[in-house]
Amino acid sequence: MNTASNVKLSWKNSEVPPAIADMLNTLSEEYPISEGGRGLKLKFKEISGTGCISKVTRSKGEVKIEYSSLSGAARGIGSALSKLEEDASTPFRSLGIMLDVSRGMVMRVEHLKKWLRRLALSGYNQVLLYCEDIYELDDEPFFGAFRGAYSLEELQEIDAYAATLGIEMVGCIQTLAHLEQMLRHPVYADIQDTPRIMMVGNPRVHELVDKMISFWSKAFRSRRIHIGMDEAHGLGLGKYHRLNGCTGGFELMTRHLKVVSEICAKHGLDPMMWSDMFFRLTNTANLYYDTTSPFPENLASEIDPATQLVYWDYYHKDKETYKKMIRRHRDLGKEPIMGSGIWTWVKLWYDHNQTMLTATPCIEACREENVSELFFTMWGDDGAYCEYDSSLAGIVRCGDMCWGEKDENVSARRFEATCFADYAAQIAVGDIHQENIAVEGKTPEALYAQSILWDDPLLGIAFDNAKRANPEFDLQLLDIYDEILCRIMPHIEECEAGNIAYAVAVVKFLMRKLELRGALEAAYDSGDRLALHELATTTIPAALTALYQLDGLFREIWLARSKAFGLETIQGRNAAQAARLEELIVRINEYLDGQIDTIEELEGRLPWSAPYSAMHIHQYFASGMIKVW
Repeated sequence: MNTASNVKLSWKNSEVPPAIADMLNTLSEEYPISEGGRGLKLKFKEISGTGCISKVTRSKGEVKIEYSSLSGAARGIGSALSKLEEDASTPFRSLGIMLDVSRGMVMRVEHLKKWLRRLALSGYNQVLLYCEDIYELDDEPFFGAFRGAYSLEELQEIDAYAATLGIEMVGCIQTLAHLEQMLRHPVYADIQDTPRIMMVGNPRVHELVDKMISFWSKAFRSRRIHIGMDEAHGLGLGKYHRLNGCTGGFELMTRHLKVVSEICAKHGLDPMMWSDMFFRLTNTANLYYDTTSPFPENLASEIDPATQLVYWDYYHKDKETYKKMIRRHRDLGKEPIMGSGIWTWVKLWYDHNQTMLTATPCIEACREENVSELFFTMWGDDGAYCEYDSSLAGIVRCGDMCWGEKDENVSARRFEATCFADYAAQIAVGDIHQENIAVEGKTPEALYAQSILWDDPLLGIAFDNAKRANPEFDLQLLDIYDEILCRIMPHIEECEAGNIAYAVAVVKFLMRKLELRGALEAAYDSGDRLALHELATTTIPAALTALYQLDGLFREIWLARSKAFGLETIQGRNAAQAARLEELIVRINEYLDGQIDTIEELEGRLPWSAPYSAMHIHQYFASGMIKVW
């Protein structure tokens, strides 16, 4: 048991309801809570009221928790551990996260239990587990093959554990698109429309979807299921078109939804789905966040009445866009579920700034529009290389905001007592994600830290692109990184949330990469042979050492928390980086020895008038390296 919190809590079994006793016993696996032991005495009182309520008052030797739901009681326990009093409530009857385990990282059962404890102590009561093919289906050996698929027994164990904490586990799957990992196997060639979309109307597709829905009806006790069906771009334009001719995307979407909905009803499940395709298919620009184009007259009647719509939006920074889109869903006769985002995708570390800029107006809009269901997605695009436990800081803060807590210092206290790490240090690491401070007349571009990490040291595409936007970006970033190191080094032993030792290794390697590329271009362009020799003998070997340290820590963290599958993606990228650094040494030595007249890669740089966008750079890396979408 981790005893970083110096608050000890106790209770008497005879004085608490069985459900509360089960919760306390579960939390005592990690926290200083004991039945009949020493510490502040916990007293519980169930109350009624509007929304979910958690009221905590402290007196000498006692903490009284008044609650209207199990999640309110769990949040109250979190407040007690944090030495907080509060009178909090949330209008969200379901408040959750969506954990993506389909991009490489499949969290081990024991580590997911750890997350469930932390979620409960912040007042969450729902987890959607995003599994495209990450579950085992009978007689489908290639479904989830080499991907770390969960067994039925593993998911049932997770579900039972979550239930003791007042958390509903919900399967979040795909029943149409986003299935490229499955469809790449030749055994599924006959059900493929495009490489990532199944064939609408194919009887074998219906059989497979029936297996999927049947599995989840047994895995979790919840009678809800998320059936996906988002981003089905090109629906009906692949093999379906060759076999059946031209059929409109909207017709295919509604036809398939009817089949999936009937299968859900057969297995006693209530479906929800992402709403984007219904919006995209109704305007010529294929836009989701279109708040002005009129809906076709028959749209509302064509959407299956039994299916809830999930409005996902992780991008807008203004409250009004969220409010308009919420109303647009209601215009379709649907009460939306809101899917916001805690930013873990295309990030090496949780990005607190981006999360606060987007989640804050979203939460405010949901409150003002009386939306009752909200969850935060946590995607893992391109290999799930984010240090996922760093996102616990965002989980705690977003949970607090949903419960009406405006003071971030209070969130820091809750985080430090329940996640055993320094809140400010966790947030500070996220500053590795920076926007260039552009020169006058140029637009700032976000520079993804992983673009520096995996930038080819000989080609320097990301480095040179950032230089075109801001000639001094590398010097400015080095100052920022140095400041980050100063802020986090005192916490280098912390590993219960985001692993700070790993964060230090990341920052140090990013600094090595920036210094290396800048020095390489300067030395080569000026013909400074001594400087090139220094790079080959000292600077590049030091970068390699830093890379090996980073890679070793990443492996250690991954295997401690996640199944082994997926690690090969990131190890492949790091190995490619090491190979190219070694190649750079060879190329420099060949140049210095006169074996080659030029280093071709350094001669092929683009002119300063030809910048990419940051997203183009990201797409270059995603397409050019080993990846998992």
